[in-house]
Amino acid sequence: MFRTFGVAAFLALAVMVTGTASAETQWQEGVHYKKLETPVPTESEKGVEVAEIFWYGCPHCYRFKPLAQAWEKNAPDYVNFVRIPAALGKSWEPHARAFYALEAMGQREKVHDALYEALAGEHKPLNDGKSLAAFLATKGIDPDEFLKNYNSFGVNAKLQQAQAKVRGARVTGTPTMLVNGKYTVTATMAGSFENMLKVVDFLVAKEHAQSQ
Repeated sequence: MFRTFGVAAFLALAVMVTGTASAETQWQEGVHYKKLETPVPTESEKGVEVAEIFWYGCPHCYRFKPLAQAWEKNAPDYVNFVRIPAALGKSWEPHARAFYALEAMGQREKVHDALYEALAGEHKPLNDGKSLAAFLATKGIDPDEFLKNYNSFGVNAKLQQAQAKVRGARVTGTPTMLVNGKYTVTATMAGSFENMLKVVDFLVAKEHAQSQ
Protein backbone atom coordinates (compact mmCIF):
# COMPACT_ATOMS: atom_id res chain seq x y z
CA MET A 1 0.00 0.00 0.00
CA PHE A 2 2.84 2.34 0.88
CA ARG A 3 4.53 1.63 -2.43
CA THR A 4 1.30 2.19 -4.37
CA PHE A 5 0.69 5.50 -2.62
CA GLY A 6 4.29 6.51 -3.34
CA VAL A 7 3.91 5.83 -7.04
CA ALA A 8 0.62 7.70 -7.17
CA ALA A 9 2.13 10.67 -5.38
CA PHE A 10 5.13 10.64 -7.69
CA LEU A 11 2.90 10.56 -10.76
CA ALA A 12 0.77 13.41 -9.43
CA LEU A 13 3.90 15.46 -8.78
CA ALA A 14 5.21 14.68 -12.25
CA VAL A 15 1.96 15.82 -13.84
CA MET A 16 2.05 19.05 -11.80
CA VAL A 17 5.64 19.79 -12.76
CA THR A 18 4.98 18.94 -16.42
CA GLY A 19 1.90 21.16 -16.46
CA THR A 20 3.80 24.07 -14.94
CA ALA A 21 6.68 23.62 -17.35
CA SER A 22 4.23 23.45 -20.26
CA ALA A 23 2.53 26.68 -19.16
CA GLU A 24 5.88 28.42 -18.70
CA THR A 25 6.85 27.34 -22.22
CA GLN A 26 3.56 28.57 -23.64
CA TRP A 27 3.36 31.88 -21.76
CA GLN A 28 6.65 33.73 -21.83
CA GLU A 29 7.69 36.90 -20.04
CA GLY A 30 8.28 39.72 -22.48
CA VAL A 31 6.21 37.98 -25.13
CA HIS A 32 2.80 37.27 -23.61
CA TYR A 33 3.07 39.44 -20.50
CA LYS A 34 5.34 42.04 -18.95
CA LYS A 35 7.01 41.97 -15.55
CA LEU A 36 7.26 45.39 -13.95
CA GLU A 37 10.74 46.51 -12.94
CA THR A 38 9.19 48.14 -9.89
CA PRO A 39 5.98 46.51 -8.57
CA VAL A 40 3.10 48.81 -7.68
CA PRO A 41 1.22 48.60 -4.35
CA THR A 42 -1.80 46.33 -4.11
CA GLU A 43 -4.97 46.95 -2.14
CA SER A 44 -4.90 43.43 -0.71
CA GLU A 45 -2.56 42.24 2.03
CA LYS A 46 -3.34 38.56 1.49
CA GLY A 47 -3.97 36.39 -1.54
CA VAL A 48 -3.30 37.32 -5.15
CA GLU A 49 -4.72 40.60 -6.42
CA VAL A 50 -5.98 40.75 -9.99
CA ALA A 51 -6.90 44.22 -11.22
CA GLU A 52 -8.85 44.96 -14.38
CA ILE A 53 -7.77 48.37 -15.67
CA PHE A 54 -10.51 49.74 -17.90
CA TRP A 55 -12.37 52.74 -19.30
CA TYR A 56 -16.15 52.88 -19.58
CA GLY A 57 -15.88 54.36 -23.06
CA CYS A 58 -13.49 51.72 -24.40
CA PRO A 59 -15.08 49.41 -27.02
CA HIS A 60 -12.45 46.75 -26.34
CA CYS A 61 -13.22 46.84 -22.61
CA TYR A 62 -16.92 46.59 -23.49
CA ARG A 63 -16.30 43.37 -25.40
CA PHE A 64 -13.95 42.05 -22.72
CA LYS A 65 -16.36 42.80 -19.85
CA PRO A 66 -18.46 39.59 -19.94
CA LEU A 67 -15.30 37.47 -20.10
CA ALA A 68 -13.75 39.32 -17.16
CA GLN A 69 -16.97 39.03 -15.16
CA ALA A 70 -17.14 35.28 -15.80
CA TRP A 71 -13.49 34.93 -14.82
CA GLU A 72 -14.08 36.86 -11.60
CA LYS A 73 -17.06 34.66 -10.72
CA ASN A 74 -15.01 31.48 -11.11
CA ALA A 75 -11.70 32.71 -9.69
CA PRO A 76 -10.10 30.81 -6.77
CA ASP A 77 -10.93 31.96 -3.25
CA TYR A 78 -7.44 33.39 -2.79
CA VAL A 79 -7.91 35.84 -5.68
CA ASN A 80 -8.86 39.42 -4.83
CA PHE A 81 -10.42 40.94 -7.94
CA VAL A 82 -10.51 44.74 -8.20
CA ARG A 83 -11.33 47.23 -10.95
CA ILE A 84 -9.27 50.33 -11.64
CA PRO A 85 -10.71 52.99 -13.96
CA ALA A 86 -7.97 54.48 -16.09
CA ALA A 87 -7.77 58.18 -16.95
CA LEU A 88 -5.23 57.97 -19.75
CA GLY A 89 -6.74 61.05 -21.41
CA LYS A 90 -8.48 64.16 -20.13
CA SER A 91 -11.82 62.96 -21.52
CA TRP A 92 -11.53 59.73 -19.51
CA GLU A 93 -11.27 61.44 -16.13
CA PRO A 94 -15.01 62.15 -15.60
CA HIS A 95 -15.79 58.46 -16.04
CA ALA A 96 -13.08 57.37 -13.59
CA ARG A 97 -14.35 59.98 -11.15
CA ALA A 98 -17.90 58.65 -11.59
CA PHE A 99 -16.67 55.14 -10.77
CA TYR A 100 -15.33 56.26 -7.39
CA ALA A 101 -18.30 58.53 -6.66
CA LEU A 102 -20.67 55.60 -7.18
CA GLU A 103 -18.40 53.38 -5.10
CA ALA A 104 -18.59 55.89 -2.24
CA MET A 105 -22.39 55.77 -2.52
CA GLY A 106 -22.48 51.97 -2.53
CA GLN A 107 -24.14 52.11 -5.97
CA ARG A 108 -21.30 51.16 -8.30
CA GLU A 109 -22.41 47.65 -9.22
CA LYS A 110 -26.00 48.83 -9.76
CA VAL A 111 -25.03 50.94 -12.78
CA HIS A 112 -21.67 49.47 -13.85
CA ASP A 113 -23.15 47.74 -16.90
CA ALA A 114 -25.39 50.72 -17.72
CA LEU A 115 -22.39 53.07 -17.88
CA TYR A 116 -20.57 50.69 -20.21
CA GLU A 117 -23.64 50.45 -22.44
CA ALA A 118 -24.14 54.22 -22.54
CA LEU A 119 -20.50 55.17 -23.16
CA ALA A 120 -18.94 52.31 -25.11
CA GLY A 121 -22.11 50.84 -26.60
CA GLU A 122 -24.19 53.91 -27.46
CA HIS A 123 -21.45 56.60 -27.43
CA LYS A 124 -23.55 59.00 -25.39
CA PRO A 125 -21.84 62.36 -24.67
CA LEU A 126 -21.56 61.94 -20.91
CA ASN A 127 -18.37 63.91 -20.49
CA ASP A 128 -18.85 65.87 -17.28
CA GLY A 129 -20.39 65.56 -13.86
CA LYS A 130 -23.74 67.16 -14.76
CA SER A 131 -24.40 65.00 -17.82
CA LEU A 132 -23.38 61.88 -15.91
CA ALA A 133 -25.64 62.86 -13.00
CA ALA A 134 -28.58 63.39 -15.35
CA PHE A 135 -28.03 60.00 -16.98
CA LEU A 136 -27.60 58.20 -13.65
CA ALA A 137 -30.81 59.80 -12.37
CA THR A 138 -32.65 57.72 -15.00
CA LYS A 139 -31.12 54.63 -13.36
CA GLY A 140 -32.31 55.50 -9.86
CA ILE A 141 -29.21 57.33 -8.62
CA ASP A 142 -29.72 60.55 -6.66
CA PRO A 143 -28.07 63.20 -8.90
CA ASP A 144 -27.33 65.64 -6.07
CA GLU A 145 -25.70 62.98 -3.93
CA PHE A 146 -23.75 61.78 -6.95
CA LEU A 147 -22.39 65.28 -7.69
CA LYS A 148 -21.51 65.82 -4.05
CA ASN A 149 -19.38 62.67 -4.09
CA TYR A 150 -18.11 63.32 -7.63
CA ASN A 151 -16.51 66.57 -6.45
CA SER A 152 -15.46 65.33 -3.01
CA PHE A 153 -11.98 65.23 -1.50
CA GLY A 154 -12.33 61.46 -0.98
CA VAL A 155 -13.01 60.80 -4.65
CA ASN A 156 -10.14 63.10 -5.66
CA ALA A 157 -7.80 61.09 -3.43
CA LYS A 158 -9.06 57.75 -4.81
CA LEU A 159 -8.64 58.99 -8.36
CA GLN A 160 -5.09 60.19 -7.75
CA GLN A 161 -4.12 56.90 -6.10
CA ALA A 162 -5.56 54.90 -8.98
CA GLN A 163 -3.80 56.93 -11.63
CA ALA A 164 -0.50 56.70 -9.75
CA LYS A 165 -0.89 52.91 -9.89
CA VAL A 166 -1.80 53.01 -13.60
CA ARG A 167 1.25 55.15 -14.38
CA GLY A 168 3.47 52.98 -12.18
CA ALA A 169 2.32 49.89 -14.06
CA ARG A 170 3.21 51.60 -17.37
CA VAL A 171 -0.30 51.04 -18.70
CA THR A 172 -0.81 52.62 -22.13
CA GLY A 173 -4.14 51.13 -23.18
CA THR A 174 -7.23 49.29 -21.96
CA PRO A 175 -8.20 46.70 -21.05
CA THR A 176 -5.08 45.71 -19.14
CA MET A 177 -4.91 43.10 -16.39
CA LEU A 178 -2.49 43.75 -13.54
CA VAL A 179 -1.55 40.66 -11.51
CA ASN A 180 -0.40 41.18 -7.92
CA GLY A 181 1.09 44.55 -8.80
CA LYS A 182 3.89 42.75 -10.68
CA TYR A 183 2.70 41.73 -14.14
CA THR A 184 0.62 43.33 -16.89
CA VAL A 185 -1.27 41.39 -19.54
CA THR A 186 -2.97 42.74 -22.66
CA ALA A 187 -4.82 41.10 -25.52
CA THR A 188 -2.20 42.41 -27.93
CA MET A 189 0.54 40.50 -26.13
CA ALA A 190 -1.49 37.39 -25.29
CA GLY A 191 -3.10 37.17 -28.73
CA SER A 192 -6.77 37.38 -27.73
CA PHE A 193 -9.06 38.19 -24.83
CA GLU A 194 -9.37 34.49 -24.08
CA ASN A 195 -5.61 34.00 -24.03
CA MET A 196 -5.27 37.13 -21.93
CA LEU A 197 -7.22 35.42 -19.14
CA LYS A 198 -5.26 32.18 -19.59
CA VAL A 199 -2.05 34.15 -19.01
CA VAL A 200 -3.66 35.69 -15.93
CA ASP A 201 -4.51 32.17 -14.72
CA PHE A 202 -0.88 31.17 -15.17
CA LEU A 203 0.44 34.21 -13.30
CA VAL A 204 -2.11 33.83 -10.50
CA ALA A 205 -1.08 30.20 -9.99
CA LYS A 206 2.58 31.23 -10.07
CA GLU A 207 2.09 33.96 -7.44
CA HIS A 208 -0.01 31.71 -5.23
CA ALA A 209 2.57 28.91 -5.36
CA GLN A 210 5.35 31.32 -4.40
CA SER A 211 3.37 32.52 -1.38
CA GLN A 212 2.91 29.02 0.03
